[in-house]
Amino acid sequence: MFAATPLEPASVWLSFKASPENFVELTERANIIPAPYLARAQWVALENKDALPPDELARRLRDSYDMIFAKLPRKTRESISSAKPAARKFRSKKSVKMKRRRSR
Repeated sequence: MFAATPLEPASVWLSFKASPENFVELTERANIIPAPYLARAQWVALENKDALPPDELARRLRDSYDMIFAKLPRKTRESISSAKPAARKFRSKKSVKMKRRRSR
């Protein structure tokens, strides 16, 4: 898990992992606070959608993903990296049946 967002209205809009340096920098900004229950692991929480510009938010989320991914066991990282796209891997039973009928 590299980011979390509540499904119902809450005091925070989005939480994500930050590096120790970025954690200090981000928590000094308006509308960004240490994430409840996760601040000790350097997670920050955005109080609203306008706390970060969209391009910076995308970059910060990618950094969060990369930090979490790097700490996974090697086998897990390799299996994620070599996995096929989800659209091909998980086909519905109906599409598989239709494909079989066409090939007959």
